[in-house]
Amino acid sequence: MVKKVNFFSIPSSAYVHIPFCRRRCFYCDFPISVVGDRLRGETSGTISQYVEVLCQEIASTPTFSQPLKTIFFGGGTPSLLSTAQLQQILAALEERFTLSPGAEISMEIDPGTFDLPHITGYRSLGVNRVSLGVQAFQEELLKVAGRSHSIADIFAAVELIRKVEIPEFSLDLISALPHQSLAHWQDSLKKAVALAPTHISIYDLTIEPGTAFGRYYTPGSSPLPTDETTVKMYQMAQQVLTGAGYQHYEISNYAQPGHQCQHNRVYWENRSYYGFGMGAASYVEGKRFTRPRKTKEYYQWVKAGCEIDCEKTPPEEVLLETLMVGLRLAEGVSLAALAAEFGEGKVEEIYKFLQPYFHKGWVEVVGERLRLTDPQGFLFSNVVLAALFAEFGD
Repeated sequence: MVKKVNFFSIPSSAYVHIPFCRRRCFYCDFPISVVGDRLRGETSGTISQYVEVLCQEIASTPTFSQPLKTIFFGGGTPSLLSTAQLQQILAALEERFTLSPGAEISMEIDPGTFDLPHITGYRSLGVNRVSLGVQAFQEELLKVAGRSHSIADIFAAVELIRKVEIPEFSLDLISALPHQSLAHWQDSLKKAVALAPTHISIYDLTIEPGTAFGRYYTPGSSPLPTDETTVKMYQMAQQVLTGAGYQHYEISNYAQPGHQCQHNRVYWENRSYYGFGMGAASYVEGKRFTRPRKTKEYYQWVKAGCEIDCEKTPPEEVLLETLMVGLRLAEGVSLAALAAEFGEGKVEEIYKFLQPYFHKGWVEVVGERLRLTDPQGFLFSNVVLAALFAEFGD
């Protein structure tokens, strides 16, 4: 008998948003504030003030007596935090929730934003996984994207990471940048593999309204690569990285065996998690809530008591969300678990509806798990998921 899945599980993971950057990248639509460069002494007291408010939010959050197994510092640029500021946040989390021994503590970091004392400090506080925002290995593409680091900064950052022996090290790359060619992409993939990180994330550029790119470019138009080229980039990444021994375990993510990001798996398995900080999302007791995206409103929300006023996600929406995130994983979703939670009849309806996509070779069942094929199913995931939402959504 398959054990019933509790999709409204007790959270044991926390996402912490650090909304500060030296400058806003041209593709970014995240809630951030530009504060200058700490290494040049340009940051203001706004980070310290934010950390104080963030810790107030953490202290006021209801706890379920479950220690945290994963913490993810995202941004923004978390590596603009001083060691003391990171220690202050971790102490607040420890006091409120406690941390499991060996908890995965991840931190997004950017080349050129930290030096040896800072990265040594992060490591001493328990940071055991870093995600380095490389994005490209060509100076001209870094400039096009509005990045504030250089190629030399990338290699210097990797040297520092290795020096302090952070065990889990991921590289982020972006495909389909303006003026980016297949030759550029192949070069970036080869250089990423040569650095031998334990994990590599590949993100396809999305042109978001309100960003600099949203003002400069129209999706599908030059100088953006054509759809045909972006497909070739995805296929090339799959071939190069799996050929180098990385497992393609999620649509955009590759890991050496045993080195998947445990925090991100919480999202893909649709498990509960805390969110802290400006614009951060949480999923607790079946409620999805996103905090205010502007600093003033976020501070006011915390001062008013951090009230989360929203309804539980209805079961039919939970089912679609579970499919949406779970099908991003190479292993897909368990049909037996879905049937136990949502009923065999509903799972049979979904299976029948997906038959055309089985025939296209985009969807398959292996064992009792429903999954997208790699790479074709992953490439057409948006088509499959849009069809599911149109058919079974409200």
